[in-house]
Amino acid sequence: MNIDLTGDELAFRDEVRAFFQNELPPQVMEKIQRGLRISRDDQIAYQQALHAKGWAGANWPVEYGGTGWSATQKYIFNNEAATAQAPRIIPFGLTMVAPVIYTFGNEEQKQRFLPDILASKVWWCQGYSEPNAGSDLAGLKTRAVRDGDHYIVNGTKTWTTLGHYADWIFCLVRTSDTGKKQEGISFLLIDMNSPGVSVTPIITLDGRREVNEVNFEDVRVPVENLVGEEGKGWTYAKVLLTHERTNIAGVASSKQRLKRLREMLSEPPLGMPNLIDNSVFMARVMETEIELKALEFTELRVLSAVSTGKAPGPESSILKIKGTEVQQMIDELYLEASGHYALPFVPEQYEEEGDGIVIEPHFAPNTAPHYYNNRKVTIFGGTNEIQKNIIAKAVLEL
Repeated sequence: MNIDLTGDELAFRDEVRAFFQNELPPQVMEKIQRGLRISRDDQIAYQQALHAKGWAGANWPVEYGGTGWSATQKYIFNNEAATAQAPRIIPFGLTMVAPVIYTFGNEEQKQRFLPDILASKVWWCQGYSEPNAGSDLAGLKTRAVRDGDHYIVNGTKTWTTLGHYADWIFCLVRTSDTGKKQEGISFLLIDMNSPGVSVTPIITLDGRREVNEVNFEDVRVPVENLVGEEGKGWTYAKVLLTHERTNIAGVASSKQRLKRLREMLSEPPLGMPNLIDNSVFMARVMETEIELKALEFTELRVLSAVSTGKAPGPESSILKIKGTEVQQMIDELYLEASGHYALPFVPEQYEEEGDGIVIEPHFAPNTAPHYYNNRKVTIFGGTNEIQKNIIAKAVLEL
């Protein structure tokens, strides 16, 4: 997709490009170039470099430390970050819970939490899904009972991404059983170091600890950690999920993966199949590129809406559906193009300091683990089937 940039926008692009070339923490970029996983500290160092530049809160309102960027500037930043193979920003603090706090939280909560989130001094995780409440999130059972100045929380959250790194967790909890299921849900912020909180690893197919089960046993949470009104958590959760779904689409990253795939096809390493003249395979590559270009226009519309202070609308569900489908289409192309190089998988070859954060792969040996891990993208953040229901209700008014 080509857009005409103004002189100021070209200057901004050059500034962003120079930042990624010269100002990223060298130990982080070295690991990325070697295809290693980065650690928690590496991720924090990267995000704090963004904060020092004033670029951490891309979508935040200016009054809370946001950039005030236009939709085009956000588009430029995302593309330059993907081109530089920079780590993705961990979304739970900066792009998920922060919008809920600065939109629905009180002034004390904003002053208490937002500065540390913006500076990546605190690692957040998400407590939504439960063992029997994933797609039907309104069926959650984790309960918070008021006891004076505290809530007593009991229950279990699952599929908690990077929860073993987290300092805080934002949770949907049930505070009432009256009325509709959604009306009894509240939005609570919980310190992960509170007595009664335990984290159990869930080892995924690639042998990594990325997700966890978080258990709450008589955990005392101060009432002042309730965001907004009791029983309004479902409303706040829907706003958060639109931001999450927009982030999941990964348009800029998919563009760069397709670009690297074409480079690999032009000069395949020794032993890899030569598919550049295979008309069937190349037709699939071009079909994926067309889908991605159409998706990019939708992303720009969403970024434009967010830049005016609005929450993403049903377009976020379109982004989530097509974005994740395109990611999986690209995974399949990489698998086929890698040939037998996609078969071996030795997790230790990507490790330097134990469990880490996945780096977007750009060469064949990473293909298999990324393919396995990416099977989940059409499920988390609300399954793609549910997103189609949301679009039907919001757009077609069914």
